Amino acid sequence: MEQKPVYYSEYLQLDKILNAQEPESTKAGIRADDEMLFIIIHQSYELWFKQIIYEVNIARQVFSQPHIPDNSPELMNVVHRLRRVGLILQMLVDKMDIIESMTPLDFLDFRDLLRPASGFQSIQFKQLEALLGLKYEQRHGQNYYTSQLNKEDIERVKNSEKEVSLLELIISWLERMPFFDHASWAQESDKRYSDHPFWQKYREVYFSTLHPDERQNDVGFNMLFMDDENYPKDRRLSPQANRHALFIMLYRDYPLLQLPYQLISILLDIDSLMSQWRSRHLAMVKRMIGSRTGTGGSTGAGYLKSAMDAHFIYKEFAELTSYLVQRNKLPKLDDSLEKKLMFSN
Repeated sequence: MEQKPVYYSEYLQLDKILNAQEPESTKAGIRADDEMLFIIIHQSYELWFKQIIYEVNIARQVFSQPHIPDNSPELMNVVHRLRRVGLILQMLVDKMDIIESMTPLDFLDFRDLLRPASGFQSIQFKQLEALLGLKYEQRHGQNYYTSQLNKEDIERVKNSEKEVSLLELIISWLERMPFFDHASWAQESDKRYSDHPFWQKYREVYFSTLHPDERQNDVGFNMLFMDDENYPKDRRLSPQANRHALFIMLYRDYPLLQLPYQLISILLDIDSLMSQWRSRHLAMVKRMIGSRTGTGGSTGAGYLKSAMDAHFIYKEFAELTSYLVQRNKLPKLDDSLEKKLMFSN
């Protein structure tokens, strides 16, 4: 069957897109020249949110598999997809420059016509946060974050929260990495990590690098890496995933660990860019409305500031940098493990 010729505007459905801007000021017979910019900026944000969710879901599908080789094309695909997410988020941060060309008076020309609509009602952004790994318990203003939504959208958000998040899948993937199995180490040990030859040696090296003002770090080290019984219950990373993530960060220069390290690094980039987007949004809101309440009824800038501080998803990976040492002090790995990490036979 011969394919029908594709026509540019039909393929992109430009009739729908380019006729989807209906300024409230025009309906009210009020001149508000910047409302068209306001609409197009927010419509484009929603399109990019859709693309980010698409990329994150591809990554989630890959990590849903029971086995993913660390040098596999699929892991490379995940790194590629999440790097693209970072590029899109960077663009969304930079796009704030355009909307900030609108002055407070320009915004006031049509702001009251928007009530009670608010960017707070962006369902896709809430879904994105949930799919990346933001738990309901971590959300700022838990009683408020769905209060302005209709029933259908509340259901959509709640369904996203029931999905297994990218963070949860990555934790399971990290737990499966066999870096500390007995076959990889010349010296035998029992199942307690406090007796494992690597962690005994690494603790000794790490403590030797601490400045006198950092001596309290030994308590955190023992709790996070040596003592599973007293591991913090509020920590998202499991003890095993926590250890494996630190190992990846320490020995990232080995070929087998380069992609896993890139993955952790990209997650931190995503967290940082999400925070930057919230920060730019906060600065813009302060500039536009000062201390006034948001159109959706929130405390405006105050709410955004608290959410920005609370909504870091991958902060536990960032906290691991407190427990790194210089490359030239890293414990030497057993030859058999080193060969595996070098792709050697």
